[in-house]
Amino acid sequence: MHQQSTRRLFGTIFAAAFAAFLPSQARGQAVESKTAEEVFKNITQLKGTPADQVMPAMQFVAASLGVECNFCHVQGKMDLDDKPAKKTAREMMAMTAAINKNSFAGRLQVTCYSCHRGATRPVSIPAVLDSDPPAHPDERTATPAAAAPSVDEILGKYVAALGGAEAIRKVTSRMQKGAIVAGGNEMPIEVFTKAPNKRVSVTHTPNGESFTAFDGAAGWLGSTGQPPRDMSPAEAGAAGLDAEFYLALRLQEIFPQLRRGRPEQIAGVECQTLMGSAPGRPAVRLYFDAKSGLLVRTVRYAETPLGRNPTQIDYADYREIDGVKIPFRWTLARPNGRFTIQIAEAKVNVPVEDGKFAKPAADAKEAK
Repeated sequence: MHQQSTRRLFGTIFAAAFAAFLPSQARGQAVESKTAEEVFKNITQLKGTPADQVMPAMQFVAASLGVECNFCHVQGKMDLDDKPAKKTAREMMAMTAAINKNSFAGRLQVTCYSCHRGATRPVSIPAVLDSDPPAHPDERTATPAAAAPSVDEILGKYVAALGGAEAIRKVTSRMQKGAIVAGGNEMPIEVFTKAPNKRVSVTHTPNGESFTAFDGAAGWLGSTGQPPRDMSPAEAGAAGLDAEFYLALRLQEIFPQLRRGRPEQIAGVECQTLMGSAPGRPAVRLYFDAKSGLLVRTVRYAETPLGRNPTQIDYADYREIDGVKIPFRWTLARPNGRFTIQIAEAKVNVPVEDGKFAKPAADAKEAK
């Protein structure tokens, strides 16, 4: 697999993208505290936006229209205005901003995706029916719905399904080995986790090792031959949630605003849903198998100036290791790609030094 594609699929897209689009004098500098116009050339509609939000916003536009960057931009010269589509995109950003300001008190309710739905041209005419509509059930004979479980009941069933709170707390570290599969390519991966919230995954690519880590306080990304970099606040928030070792026991603490959603089906499996939010954390939606109680999906949302970018993680192949069930397979999907990790070997309560999760010091040449 091409090295740049590998980074995009395995969580380092932002580093590669920023390096390509930044002015040469800004490369290697932190952008989190700068505005878009201080870092990027020819910014108009996103003036005042934090620089680290520009790429997520562009990803949102690309996903909403089902296009790549070069639909609007000149390849390698992103600041040029040569393509009419770029002018149109700016006009559409201004239009949606005005709609949200005038009709929704500034809340981000209307976005590119509201009309485009993955197409470059919005559909303005309703589609005709291509089959007979389904018959409506007779409400007089419909079976009354069972009382919906409460948040506490859903979480309690989840903890019990994993093996119970006592068994969960007995495990303090975990080492897993397996393979990561993306785009038909497969590479070895190791995942180390340690209580309460440390995690690092190490992907062994043809070009070296790729790291995605959270050290308990901050997240970082790195790969062989490249200096490590700190995650943006949005990335770190997502990585911190992934690193929560006792997530099942801490959900109500992590998300004080945790409420029940409507039941939904995933691949024919009836699921109870919970929606969680908290200051400084990405909003999440959690799906629990109504029968087993196990967590089968999470969807988290990263805010951008133009809309929310979703990340969906599906969990499967639960197996019991020392009294606690864990998923041996999880699939992470975003609008711009997906990959699956299949674990082959797992060990618990293995010694893992804290240094395993620490960001390496940058090379002296890179630091200058």
